[in-house]
Amino acid sequence: MEYEIKHSGKFKYVEEGTGEPLVLLHGLFGALSNFKDLVDGFKDKYKVIIPLLPLYDLTLIETSVSGLSKYVQKFIEHQKLTNIHLLGNSLGGHVGLVYTLKHQERIRSITLTGSSGLFENGMGETYPKRGDYNYVQKKTELTFYDPKVATKELVDEVFSIINNRLKALKIIALARSAIRHNLGEELKEIKIPTCLIWGKNDTITPPMVAEEFHKLLPNSELHWIDKCGHAPMMEVPGEFNAILSAFLAKC
Repeated sequence: MEYEIKHSGKFKYVEEGTGEPLVLLHGLFGALSNFKDLVDGFKDKYKVIIPLLPLYDLTLIETSVSGLSKYVQKFIEHQKLTNIHLLGNSLGGHVGLVYTLKHQERIRSITLTGSSGLFENGMGETYPKRGDYNYVQKKTELTFYDPKVATKELVDEVFSIINNRLKALKIIALARSAIRHNLGEELKEIKIPTCLIWGKNDTITPPMVAEEFHKLLPNSELHWIDKCGHAPMMEVPGEFNAILSAFLAKC
């Protein structure tokens, strides 16, 4: 399925369906295709919105978790969204948490999957081998339990990004920002319902990260998916959507 990319002001986004807003925040190498099954599964009940985060368009000074969080804030205000169900994968979860800490009044629920914010084995720090396709393929495969999920199309996309010198610099800046911007002391302030959906075989944000999030977020529930890596909504979309649907029904 190809999504229509809409434009409003300076913002680009995908919007499918009607109902309460379900806002999806992608990660560092996130693409719209990452959320295909999620959009298809929820657009009949929710207005599913994916803002295209400006990973490569901010100035180097603004290229940070805080910079992306401010962009999300402006997008949400521009779209006049309230009662938002916010979902973030990887860096997107981290950005969503930083936004939520300042704007809980707009958020109805949060779902985190493979989120940074406490600890992560950063991919961006280890990409000096820009011309080595096999190296990039192996790093991309590590995102998943089943390496076959890292299709040639996906590997080509990552390879293209990191072989653009400016984009590679932005990726490294964002990866370092995510490591520096630890939320451990602040998470107790988030009182809204939070769903943690984690791959048991995630090597980028390992299971101990999910357990720590669960401990620090006072109104959270933790769900494990076996034989699954860092992007459960891509690797096991059926199980992911079932967990998310049951959680949202309670919110």
